[in-house]
Amino acid sequence: MAIETKTEGARTSRLAIGGWMLFDWAAQPLFTVITTFIFGPYLVSRLTEDHAAGQAAWSYTLTISGIIIALLSPVLGSIADATGRRKPWIGGFAIIQILSLAALWFAVPGSSLVFALTMIVLASVAAEFSIVFNDSMMPRLVPPQEAGRISNIAWGLGYLGGMIVLIAVVALLAGNPETGKTALGIEPLFGLDPATGDDARVTGPISALWYLVFILPMFLFTPDQARGLPIRAAVTSGMSELKSTFRELKARPGILRFLVARMVYQDGVNGLLALGGTFAAGMFAWQTLELGIYGIILNVVAIGGCLYASRLDTRLGSKTVVMASLFCLLIATIGIVSTGPGFTLFGLIPLPTADSGGLFGTAAEKAYILYGLLVGVAFGPVQASARSYLARSIAPEEAGRYFGIYALTGRATSFAAPLSVALVTSATGSARAGMAMLVIFLAVGFLAMIRTPYPAYRLQGN
Repeated sequence: MAIETKTEGARTSRLAIGGWMLFDWAAQPLFTVITTFIFGPYLVSRLTEDHAAGQAAWSYTLTISGIIIALLSPVLGSIADATGRRKPWIGGFAIIQILSLAALWFAVPGSSLVFALTMIVLASVAAEFSIVFNDSMMPRLVPPQEAGRISNIAWGLGYLGGMIVLIAVVALLAGNPETGKTALGIEPLFGLDPATGDDARVTGPISALWYLVFILPMFLFTPDQARGLPIRAAVTSGMSELKSTFRELKARPGILRFLVARMVYQDGVNGLLALGGTFAAGMFAWQTLELGIYGIILNVVAIGGCLYASRLDTRLGSKTVVMASLFCLLIATIGIVSTGPGFTLFGLIPLPTADSGGLFGTAAEKAYILYGLLVGVAFGPVQASARSYLARSIAPEEAGRYFGIYALTGRATSFAAPLSVALVTSATGSARAGMAMLVIFLAVGFLAMIRTPYPAYRLQGN
C-alpha cells in the first residue's frame, strides 16, 4: 500500500518512507550512547578533575555546538531549497560525523580533553545539520494528516535503535569495574578493559558504523527533490529567500509563536537530555553498566511513548501532545534536581540511605529512575510532534528554509541552558543548583505554548 502525497500528486511508496524513517534509527545512537548515557558521563567522570568541573566543561562544549548550529542551519536550509537536492548535503556531513565519532576511541583517561570535546562538537554539528535536510524532506513524502503519525513512529524507531546499541554495550562490552563481568555475567568482548574506559570509548566507533550502515536505505530508496540551481547561484538565492522568510514570519503568527515557544522549551529539553546522565553519574557514582541499563529503561518507555503519541497526534493535534509532554518533563526535572542520597522533593520526603546491594541499590536511585520514566515517556513526543506541527504548516517548496529556522529556534539560544547550568555549577560548586536552571526553561516554554494556535494543514493559511 502506498501513501499518496497530495502536494505532489504522486504516490510515495512505503519503502521510500521507510528509508526516510530509518534515518532516525541511524542517527539516534549518537544522542543515546554518546551524548547522554555512556560517553558523556565517561568524559565528565574520567577525563576531568572533578564532577562539577567536568559538567561545566561538557556544558560549555554543548554551548559551542549550539551556537554553530544556530548560526548556520537556516542558511544551509535555504541553500538546500535552492539547490533542490538534500542527499548530497546529508552525505557530506555523514563523512564528518562518522570520522569524528570513530576518533572518540582515542579519548583514553589522561589524554587531551580538548581533543575529545572537539570531536564531540564536530559530530554534533554534522548530525544536526543532517537532521535539517532529512526533516525538510518530510513534507514531500507525507501528507499533512499523516505527518504526526509518521514523525512519532520514526522517532520511536530512533529510540529502538539507540536502545539496541545500549543493550549491546551493557550486555556484551561494558564490564563492572569490581567484577570485570558484563550484565550477562561474561567477560567483555574483544578484551575491553573498563579500567581504561574501553567500554565507554568503543561507543564512538560503534555509533559511527551504525550510522554508516543504516543511512544507506534513505540514499537508496527515498526520492530526492529534483536538481535546482548550481551551488553558487543557490547561495545567493538561498540567502535572499532566508531574508524574505524572516520578514514573512510576521504575517504567519501561528508559526512565529510556535517557533518562539520552541526556542525556549527546547533549550530545557536539550539540557535535560545532555546532562541528565552526567548528573546521575556524579551524584550516585554510576558507571557505564548502571548508566547503560538506565538508558535502556528510558528508551523502552520512550518507544511506547512515541507509539502512543503517534495516535494522539492524529486525534488531538500536535499542540496537545507537545504540551502534555512538556508538563511531564517539567515534573520530572523538578523531581530529578530535588533528589539526592537520603531524600527527594528537596527533603520533604526522606529516604533510607541503606544500600540493598546490586544495581540501583539505594532508595534515592530508585526515585531517580522513577522520575526518569517520565522523561522517557515525554522526550520523544515533544520533539516528534513539534516536527509534525511545522510539517503540517508549510508547503514542500519552503521546507528547507523553514526547517532551517526550526533548527535555529531549537539552537538559537541553546547555549543559554547549558551555559546557565555551567555558570551556576561553577559559581556554587553544586551540580544540583546548576541542573535546577533547566526547570525555568521548561516552565517558560510551557507557558508560551498555551497561546500558540493549533497548526493548520499546509496551504490553508497559518
